[in-house]
Amino acid sequence: MQSSDPPAYVPSHDLDLIGFKATADAVRANIERVIVGQRETITLLLVALFANGHTLIEDVPGMGKTIMARSLARSIGGEFHRIQCTPDLLPGDITGISFYNQKQGEFEFRPGPIFAQVVLADEINRATPRTQSALLEAMAEQQVTVENDTMPLPAPFLLMATQNPIELEGTFALPEAQLDRFLLRLRMGYPSKDEERAILRRFRAAAPLDDLAPVATSDAILRLMGTVQQVYLDPVIEDYLLAIVRATREDPSIELGVSPRGALALARACQALAAVEGRSFVTPDDVKRLAVPVLAHRLITTVETRLHGHAGDLVLAEVVNHVPVPVESLAP
Repeated sequence: MQSSDPPAYVPSHDLDLIGFKATADAVRANIERVIVGQRETITLLLVALFANGHTLIEDVPGMGKTIMARSLARSIGGEFHRIQCTPDLLPGDITGISFYNQKQGEFEFRPGPIFAQVVLADEINRATPRTQSALLEAMAEQQVTVENDTMPLPAPFLLMATQNPIELEGTFALPEAQLDRFLLRLRMGYPSKDEERAILRRFRAAAPLDDLAPVATSDAILRLMGTVQQVYLDPVIEDYLLAIVRATREDPSIELGVSPRGALALARACQALAAVEGRSFVTPDDVKRLAVPVLAHRLITTVETRLHGHAGDLVLAEVVNHVPVPVESLAP
């Protein structure tokens, strides 16, 4: 009788990691010509791009989220569209509409702003649940359906959504199903004094975004995305990753733990991070570094935990700290 276990994973030694890292470094450096002091955020944004995921950025207005999205789009030679989410925004305002062309005597489709390589959904929690749901198909399947016609989105496709964590009046909380579709949740934070001085000087004389030229192509990004899944994920790392995921389901301060989709997202993000840093294998540090931005928004803490002011990020960090870290060599 044959075993039902999947075949053992064989690490690939044919990855062009030098080219991968060179491209990632070039895109990051190009974005940093505009954005000051956000290297970790930019790195994680590249992780989302190469892992074919999406990002939710929670921060107050004026932190440079829109400029960062525009800089990324220009750096990879992609098209950028911005969606300003408001309560009166309709699903058709995002996906596009079919209209009757009297000159042609037939219906035509007018694409909405979702048809771009990099799309910024600004203040996504101000859109109604019906409109928010219009983004689900785009995020999950990179396609939209309008009047029974399904149309693919440009590739690569990265949705960056923002929301203000302070101002809650007139907003609609994102449902768990939609939060689970975001690969990463990021927070930029205020710059340091020296970084803010650099921002003042950089933007006082000119607009650096106007002169930003592409340093990669969309086709090159797509080729590199295809190699991410070949990055080696040792069984020891798999056990460590799964131990963290399962610990979220057993922690008494967590009401709803991380789903299997969350485990898959963490594994994919770790592979992308390893490739961005020029490695052919995932390390425990990759898992620890990405656990909070990938998993924290996927769990629901108990009422008692929230009343005590303990956010999901803090609870998950405690969970990660209590899971033993493997220490043996993991290079293939």
